[in-house]
Amino acid sequence: MALKAPKFMQALHRLVEIEEHVGSIWHRLITSTANERYPEAAIYLDDVRRSVAVMFRALGGDGALKIESTAATEYAARRTWRQRLAGSNRHVELSWRNESSLNLPACIDVFPEKELNRDLYLWLAALASGDAGIKQNDWIRYNQWLSCKVLKRFPGLQERYQRLVAAQLALRPDIKKLKKDEAALERVIQQALDNPAEVVEYPAMDDQNYMPQPVYLWLHPSPPYSETGIISSQDDDVIPESEGETIDPEEERRYRAEQVEMPNGQDGLVLDRFENIFSWTEYIKVDRSTDEDEDLESAEDSAKDLDQLSVARDSKSTAKRIRFDLDLPSAESDDTLIGEGIMLPEWDYRKSELVKDHCCLQPMVADTAEAIELPLRLRSIAKRLRSQFEALVPSRIWYKGQKEGSEVDLDAYLDFVTEQKQSQAVADQGMYREFRGGFRDMACLLLADLSLSTDSYVNDESRVIDVIRDSLMLFAEALSATGDQFAMYGFSSRYRDHIRFHTLKTFGESHNNISRGRINAIKPGYYTRMGAAIRQASEVLSKQGASQQLLLLLTDGKPNDLDLYDGRYGIEDTRMALIEARRKGLQPFCVTVDEKGGDYLPYMFGAENFVVIRKPSELPRELPLLYARLTN
Repeated sequence: MALKAPKFMQALHRLVEIEEHVGSIWHRLITSTANERYPEAAIYLDDVRRSVAVMFRALGGDGALKIESTAATEYAARRTWRQRLAGSNRHVELSWRNESSLNLPACIDVFPEKELNRDLYLWLAALASGDAGIKQNDWIRYNQWLSCKVLKRFPGLQERYQRLVAAQLALRPDIKKLKKDEAALERVIQQALDNPAEVVEYPAMDDQNYMPQPVYLWLHPSPPYSETGIISSQDDDVIPESEGETIDPEEERRYRAEQVEMPNGQDGLVLDRFENIFSWTEYIKVDRSTDEDEDLESAEDSAKDLDQLSVARDSKSTAKRIRFDLDLPSAESDDTLIGEGIMLPEWDYRKSELVKDHCCLQPMVADTAEAIELPLRLRSIAKRLRSQFEALVPSRIWYKGQKEGSEVDLDAYLDFVTEQKQSQAVADQGMYREFRGGFRDMACLLLADLSLSTDSYVNDESRVIDVIRDSLMLFAEALSATGDQFAMYGFSSRYRDHIRFHTLKTFGESHNNISRGRINAIKPGYYTRMGAAIRQASEVLSKQGASQQLLLLLTDGKPNDLDLYDGRYGIEDTRMALIEARRKGLQPFCVTVDEKGGDYLPYMFGAENFVVIRKPSELPRELPLLYARLTN
């Protein structure tokens, strides 16, 4: 028997392989026959994100909303026997919006033609532009009204809509094969699709839980809003965010969420509700304040298999407080503080209120920075820029025939004497001349983002902070040649009570080796609370007497901080700070090296008031030239 055992095990192993092979073939066969999609005609959100954003905002959609991909949500429509056998079509990706984002399917492949799937993305963006992001009880009537509203305002969409309706109706179930009340509801849906302006009567359904087949041209009938609303911010020090690490696309998946009480870990299964026995729920304690790798990896793996995440807030924060205090430099190595700090307001868009004294900005100066000359690698470029910028200074010329001036205009005096002898002289004729010109009534404040993200590399040799440092060096050299008034500051933040505002050069100082040393001493800081920094910069710039005042912001990303400032809150506060700056007569302009800057900067600065530098390494050369174009 010992000799036959290996043969038996080989045969058993071979049998298992055959069973797995047959099972995989059966699975592919069933799923392919149950699949009603067209993967060969698929269009992905990433491919049309820019077009969708333009369509949504051009038609009046909220410019602060992000374009996000939505997760497939459970949809209890009747499935075919093939779909039930394959276990498919239990979830569907439909569009919806809330107060922070427009959520669209990551991929649309419902129609057999790519052009139709692309048009569906654009139509959904147009439809959502008129949506208020509020849960609706009568989703059929609401979507019919919404479609009618969009087509009435933008009749140019009519032809595209009719093509989509024809394709959608071809996917709808045959009314003749449905039960009486189901057929009546399906007839209403098809009528509402075909003619949104038509008034239809809605039938009463015996089965209140019945769900018709999904309508891809409409918004979600039951969007996955958080069941307890938005998690309130009890403390600004409780929601730490990422520090610029690379994010895998899978991590951007959106989940349904609910806020629950913190479990005590002592209640057993007997105390749980019986219906929850058949659903998979897992509780994992994850300390988001420390982001320990082991906990996070375990949580991420589990989260991928869950339809809904339940989030609880633990009030314990001891470890976190220790960690962030250690991140701050010691008093001996930090820059010198100027004063006790400046209290500044912040715009809360949720309340439409400017909250007074909400932020504390601390002016700082690197007094211990070593005075240096311009680095050798920049001298040739600086020499060329200075010669170019000297041409911007208006030439000084003699103004003749003036009533007042620095000296007598001999030509005018001789003409006067000649005309006097001929009794033709004019009494108020000007006989002086003045040498005028060469003055530009211009003031510029450059505000540089010194956040932690500037520590990332743009190539094998340089980081973003190195590129910013060289840009500031050359910018100062170029402006010194024009004689324009200019100042330079840098900023970073860690929560609203610790906003660092670094003085590099003030308006009252001349550009010299000391200011060069301060620029050379800049280093990556923390986060990017733009609103407070812009308000302080605006206050400094507005005190200059120049007729043209340019506020130039140099950044590598969008507003963010460790608290709720990340996301729409930060964008709205920055936008309000820029509106306040324009009310003071300032001209804000943004220069960014963020390739995605075009997605959010038009909303904050305006379509014509920003520029994206595609190659960060070119920033030192481009920044002075950009200034010349803005002020010429």
